[in-house]
Amino acid sequence: MKQRLRAIARNTALKKSASSLALAALCCFGGTLHAAPPAGGGSRLYCCQDSSGKQVCGDILPQVCYGRAYREIGADGRTVREVDPPLTAEQRAQKVAEEAKRKEEEARQKEQQRKDQALMDTYANVEDIESLRKRSIEEIHKSIKNAEARIVEIRALRKKFENEAEFYKKKKLPADVEKGLSDTDFEIKGQEAIIQSKKKEIDAVQAKYDEDRKRFLELMHRRAAPK
Repeated sequence: MKQRLRAIARNTALKKSASSLALAALCCFGGTLHAAPPAGGGSRLYCCQDSSGKQVCGDILPQVCYGRAYREIGADGRTVREVDPPLTAEQRAQKVAEEAKRKEEEARQKEQQRKDQALMDTYANVEDIESLRKRSIEEIHKSIKNAEARIVEIRALRKKFENEAEFYKKKKLPADVEKGLSDTDFEIKGQEAIIQSKKKEIDAVQAKYDEDRKRFLELMHRRAAPK
């Protein structure tokens, strides 16, 4: 039993000695050892290259390694991990910009997915799209006709004020006549603006349903494609 314990102790000492020698050799080869590595299987070394390209190592991170890339080396001489140098101000700004761009792209994709799902929930087929397009255009034309009819009514009312104004060519118009002419002119312009706006709305509606149709067909084709 005593012989077995002595053998175990001897093997442990040999392993510790071998680890220490390996670490020392690794650090000293082409570099500088800033602190002797402690004996034991848990030894760690930290190595980097200084400004002249010379390798510098220590059992704690050498001061010359601050702000530089370095390696952490285990007791067996293998690299445990590598640490990149701190980013420069320019690199940090670039990283922030790239992250913002990545998030923006993710948001864009999510929004597109939401729109695609809403599109598929709204239409069962292309005929649905064309039916809604026709209905929307008809509603706009109806609004235009109503505005045109209103203009006819206002002009008829204005004609009455114009006839009254004929009696005051060389005199100041009565307040109610002057106001009637002004109010009818203002309302006519308002109705004309509505008509122009509705005509532009027709173009927007056509473009909207054209885009819906195009995207709907793309999604249907994608679903039908073999996976």
